[in-house]
Amino acid sequence: MRKCLILLLLAALLAGCVPCACAEIDLSTPEATSEPESDPTPELSVAPLMDAPPISLNCASALLVEAQSGQIIFEMNADAPRAVASVTKVMTILLTLEALESGRIALDDSVTISESASGMGGSQVLLDTGETQTIDILLKSMIVGSANDAAVALAEAIYGSEELCVSRMNERAAELGMADTHFVNCTGLPAEGQQTSARDVARMSMAMFKHPLYFEYSHIWLDEVDHGDGRVTQLTNTNKLIRLYDGCDGGKTGSTNEAGYCISATAQRSGMRLIAVVLGASSGTERFDIAQEMFDYGFANYRLYPVAERGTKVRGSLPVTGGRSDSVTLELDADLTLLIVKGDEQNIQLIPNLPQSVQAAVTAGERIGSVDVQLDGRTVASIPVAASQSVEPKGFLYSLRRLWSKWLIGY
Repeated sequence: MRKCLILLLLAALLAGCVPCACAEIDLSTPEATSEPESDPTPELSVAPLMDAPPISLNCASALLVEAQSGQIIFEMNADAPRAVASVTKVMTILLTLEALESGRIALDDSVTISESASGMGGSQVLLDTGETQTIDILLKSMIVGSANDAAVALAEAIYGSEELCVSRMNERAAELGMADTHFVNCTGLPAEGQQTSARDVARMSMAMFKHPLYFEYSHIWLDEVDHGDGRVTQLTNTNKLIRLYDGCDGGKTGSTNEAGYCISATAQRSGMRLIAVVLGASSGTERFDIAQEMFDYGFANYRLYPVAERGTKVRGSLPVTGGRSDSVTLELDADLTLLIVKGDEQNIQLIPNLPQSVQAAVTAGERIGSVDVQLDGRTVASIPVAASQSVEPKGFLYSLRRLWSKWLIGY
């Protein structure tokens, strides 16, 4: 009789082992994928840190934002719809960079210049109808020299026509939340109905600055384009701040009678990247001066403070009821870096917001609670907390195994 009971218990245990084997956690490093995910563009903060600009801004609209967090430091008339001239090309550049990243086009692809592209007015690289240039040269001409003919040539190469490109520009604007924007062309040349705002310029600039390839062109001060027929066109960067301001490595300028003088510029110091948007200044020199003052204020008064890193263990453990383990360890489930006023580091507190216990089953990675981040007693962020490992419920099979173990010891 005892022998039969042993066999029955053994059969039950073996049957119960099958699902347990499937529930094992794979701790091996996953294989790299052919298309790594890129970090999404952060959302702009709902409100600026400051109620009003701390400096005089002699322009129509302005906004200063930290690029990693999307936190706006200050703004002025940020939602007023305006023409922005060639700053429009930020979206044309962004779509080109995204097409390159997706493999839709390649830098060494050849483009035959159309009559429509070569006939563009305004700033040009002087492309001729029938001339052949690579995507690389056209992109450089648009970023460095703000060339309208190169912009249209790229629009036609990627989408088939400037009209189709403009349609995609408006779609991408909607995806980025650019509620005050409508594009009519890909160059920024004056056109009825074409408008955007300082806030929307910041949104598309943040997306553009996420692409490392952009900075391979934006820092170029002087270059030239060989047309292959003996003609050479000199390129000079329209963004003078790359030479005038320490840390400035990119941006887009624009100017027309309607738009005034505009710029969306970026600069990086000590690992912090700022974006300054200036629209409707009265002169080219003034737009650069205003952007410099905005950068100066931001770098002098703010810093990025790393508050938390994903995977950091939370001190102690949390009781588990009805589980095979009496407790579960916890870890932070997100990274958090805050933009703070320099010197405010000592005023940051982490306040756990966790239950007294959890009921099994618990799955590794399951959200358990959070840690509130407080600055001067005010909650400014919340970090999710997750279980570090799984805890299975006791259940019938668990009790049967315990009975089997005790029986064997007694036997």
